Amino acid sequence: MSDPVSSRRLPPLNALRAFDAVARRGTILKAADELGVVRGAVRQQLNLLEAHFGVTLFDRENGRLVLTAKGRAFADSVGIAFGILTRASAELLVGGRRSIRLGVPSAFAVWWLMPRVAALQAALQDIDIDIVPMATVEPLAKRADLEAVIMGGEYRPMRDITAIRFMEDEFGPVATPDLADRLGLAAGVRALAGGVALSSRSAPSLWGDWFAESGHAAVGFVGSREFEDLLLAIGAARSGLGVAIAPRTAIGEDIDRGALVAPFGFIRRPAGYSLSIRSSDVKDPALVQLADWLSAAGAEQG
Repeated sequence: MSDPVSSRRLPPLNALRAFDAVARRGTILKAADELGVVRGAVRQQLNLLEAHFGVTLFDRENGRLVLTAKGRAFADSVGIAFGILTRASAELLVGGRRSIRLGVPSAFAVWWLMPRVAALQAALQDIDIDIVPMATVEPLAKRADLEAVIMGGEYRPMRDITAIRFMEDEFGPVATPDLADRLGLAAGVRALAGGVALSSRSAPSLWGDWFAESGHAAVGFVGSREFEDLLLAIGAARSGLGVAIAPRTAIGEDIDRGALVAPFGFIRRPAGYSLSIRSSDVKDPALVQLADWLSAAGAEQG
C-alpha cells in the first residue's frame, strides 16, 4: 500500500523547470540554453522526474525526445502552473498593479493592434498591456511567460486552452496594378503562373489555404520568395516584386488608395482572429475586459 504522504509529495522544482523547458522548446539543447545549464544537467533532472513518478514522460526515438500521452498532459498542467506563478510574481513586483503579457503576431500588431493601443489602454485603465511581438506565432501552451496570445489562421484547438474569436477576416492575392496588368490577372487565376509567389515563414500556409478555400486549382508559379515575416512579404508586393497573399485587415488602405489591387477579390478566413487564454483563466476579470474590448473593436472593423 502506498504512503499517502509520499504520494502527495511534489517533485523537485528544478526537475519541473527542466521538464517544462524541454516540453516547450522540443530539445534538451534548447532547454539547456534557456535555463543556462549544460545538457547533462537537464537530462539528469528529467531522469529524476521520471523516477519520482515511476512513469515514462518521454519516448526516446533516434536520439530525440517525444512526449508520451501522459507526458503531454502533465506538460500542459505544468505550463499552466508556471504561468500562474510567473504572473503572481510579476504582480508582487509591480505593487499589485495588474499586467497582461499578450503575444501578438508581429504583422498583426503593426497593422491592426498598435494603431488602437491607446484606445485599448484607456479602456482597460489600471491594467497594463505588455505587447510581445511574435515573428513566429507559437501557441499559448508553449509560452508559459504569456497570459494570452492572438492567433489568426494558425490557431488549432488545444487541451486546456480557450479561444475567443473576436474578429472575422478575409484574405486573397494582391499585387501592384502594373504587375497585375503585365501578368494578365484579369484573365483568371491561371495567369498567376507567370508571377512570383511571395510568402512568409510566419504564415506559411496562406497560399495553400487560399487555393483550397477559394476552390481554385493550385498553380505552379514561375518563382517564389519566402520572407521571415508577413510584413516583409506585403512590402515586397508593394514594390512590385510579386504577388502576395494578404489578410484584408493588413492591406485595406493600400487597396483604397490604389497602391495594390486584389484581382480575385477576398474570401473569408474561417478561423478569423482569436484570443487564446488558458481555460483556468476564463473568469479572470482583466482577461475578460481584454476579450470584451477586442470583440468590440473587431465588430467595428467588420
